[in-house]
Amino acid sequence: MNSTPEHSRSETSLDDIRQRIDRVDEALLALLDERAGLSRQVGAIKSDSRETVFKPFREKEVMGRLLACHRTHLPDDHLRHIYREILSSSRRLQRAQKVVYLGPEGTFSYFAGLEYLGHSQDFEPQRDLEEVFRAVSRGDAELGVIPLENSLQGSVGQSLDLFLRFDVFIQAEIYCRISHCLMSPETDLASVKVVHSHPQALAQCSAWLRNTLPQASLVPAESTAAAARLAGQIPGSAAIGHRRLAEMSGLNVLASQIEDLHDNWTRFLVIGSVPPREGNRDKTSLVFTLPDTPGSLVAVLQLLAGEGINLKKLESRPLRSEKWKYVFFMDVECDLGRNSYTDLLKRLAA
Repeated sequence: MNSTPEHSRSETSLDDIRQRIDRVDEALLALLDERAGLSRQVGAIKSDSRETVFKPFREKEVMGRLLACHRTHLPDDHLRHIYREILSSSRRLQRAQKVVYLGPEGTFSYFAGLEYLGHSQDFEPQRDLEEVFRAVSRGDAELGVIPLENSLQGSVGQSLDLFLRFDVFIQAEIYCRISHCLMSPETDLASVKVVHSHPQALAQCSAWLRNTLPQASLVPAESTAAAARLAGQIPGSAAIGHRRLAEMSGLNVLASQIEDLHDNWTRFLVIGSVPPREGNRDKTSLVFTLPDTPGSLVAVLQLLAGEGINLKKLESRPLRSEKWKYVFFMDVECDLGRNSYTDLLKRLAA
């Protein structure tokens, strides 16, 4: 059967467009390679001056400038994803960095790190949060990713306690929406007899499980990633976790967005062993103790109020080393690292 002229013109037009795309790709590759060379030069300068590779303020500045540029076809979220990986590659070219997180691979901490730092970093799972803090404070890892608080269930107490024990500094924060899916080697819900997951994930999906899988037994696991491994090994089993965990584990997604409350967010922190040197941070986190005297906390709050500083968070926890004493955790809406706040910090420490 002979092609119609219209069909021939369509194929010719498509071929022309593909050839133009090929030329654009070649031009992009040349520019990316040029950028990579410049990144190596930046890395050499940072190495000579003993600067850290990870510069979140600079990366935020780059991303903001690009998002403000005029575009006709490329959506903001596509641009963010593309440049997340370009910046990740740039960091890796400057100097390889180890990033530790609460493992195993496939936990929400792992995916938070990937989302913020990109795939060109060396991610290494740790057995527990203490190992994450220890690796960073010793210099065995440049960065660590830790969960700090959940919008529904509050602060992660262990993370707060570990800030007192280890000399680490917050480099950046990551806000991740927590959405769960049910994954299984089975192909239908009726075949699921057991559901494995971390206790927090089971609790966050309790109403859905009760209504949809009333026949299933709920079995706690040490992590969502460990639950996925169990589900893959035991017939009739399923796990609850991140959708990308299902892809990593080769499991079928039987249901998505099964959390009872969809507005569920976790705040993760990126920690390092040295304080960030960049200015213009919009938030500072403080950990401190106070004497057990009337008005000691009020005095701190008055000092902050006197400088016009907005308090974003204040939490107290028992000081484990001494009975009936407390440690305070505070977020303030300003950069206390600026020289203009030097006197205030001295008064706070007095």
